[in-house]
Amino acid sequence: MRDLLVMAAYAALGAVAAGLLGALVLRLLRHRSVALSLAVVAVVTVAAMLAGTLSVAWAMFLSEHDLGVVTTVCAMAAVVSLAVTLILGRRVVAGSRALTEATRALGDGAGFAAPDAAPTAELAELGRELAATSAKLAASRERERALEASRRELVAWISHDLRTPLAGLRAMTEALEDGIAEDPARYHRQIRTEVDRLSGMVTDLFELSRIQAGVLPLSPTRMSVYDLVGDAIAGADPLAAEHGVRLVGDGVEPVPVEVDGREMTRVLANLLANAIHRTPADGTVAISARQDPAAGAVVLSVTDGCGGIPADDLPRVFDTGWRGTGARTPPAGAGLGLAIVRGIVEAHHGRATVQNVPGGCRFDVLLPVARAQG
Repeated sequence: MRDLLVMAAYAALGAVAAGLLGALVLRLLRHRSVALSLAVVAVVTVAAMLAGTLSVAWAMFLSEHDLGVVTTVCAMAAVVSLAVTLILGRRVVAGSRALTEATRALGDGAGFAAPDAAPTAELAELGRELAATSAKLAASRERERALEASRRELVAWISHDLRTPLAGLRAMTEALEDGIAEDPARYHRQIRTEVDRLSGMVTDLFELSRIQAGVLPLSPTRMSVYDLVGDAIAGADPLAAEHGVRLVGDGVEPVPVEVDGREMTRVLANLLANAIHRTPADGTVAISARQDPAAGAVVLSVTDGCGGIPADDLPRVFDTGWRGTGARTPPAGAGLGLAIVRGIVEAHHGRATVQNVPGGCRFDVLLPVARAQG
């Protein structure tokens, strides 16, 4: 047992010395090719075995013949291992270069295509991750282009909507200043109306900017959708009466939700105002609320009698500035109401959708069900 321990100690000393030398060489070559590092690892492995063997041979006083045999065996092992290592290293380097070329195309804005037959599982996994990242970047660029186009449209539409009332306000104020207004009180009422509309437009722009910046402050509280719907109907009743539209609550279930009451009231107010403006006189706008166990959500629905939305326009309904094919004049507004609806609903971790129904369309707001109280 003592001799075995002595041989193990000498072998360990020789192997450790070779390993430390190899670690130093690897550190010096850390910025060089992986093929060279693999070759160093192979050489160090054989050198550690040879150093341990020579240490044991010196301690045990082996004959020169036996030492030569052992050295020859180690040398052959070194040659074979070095050859295999170089082959593997060349394959890894080739795969890495192919991945680099493909990644360069990704940086130039082109799509990424992972090279075929990656030499290692790690490079194959890296290629798959880069392909997934490329797809995400492409989708992000597409969203950015769509957002930029939407912003350009919004600027053009806002400019139009501001120019018209401002020109009217200027004409009315000049008429009042010159004393040629036949009915000054009517002019004052009209000026007040235009100012209120412009103030609402500015408020919508400010709200939308906070939503898009992700800084919309929310104070969720537990409440019943029955109360939300009741408040929304009460607020929209005067507008519905002005347009000769019937406003009804159609099957409102008292389901609890955790929402910011002020912001969610704004969502329903925007949906109801949009529905009332698009529904002909003597038409009906219905609002309902129900729990959908399958979706795990509370569904608030507003159904109008607008006659339906063209299929090509449905995906753009909630885009900033979208107003369909209607005239870009009041009461169409700046096309921000539905964009604000989507932003507020998504801030509540919900979802807003639209679909055509017989005679009109239905806007659905899906909100998470309130957690059960303990």
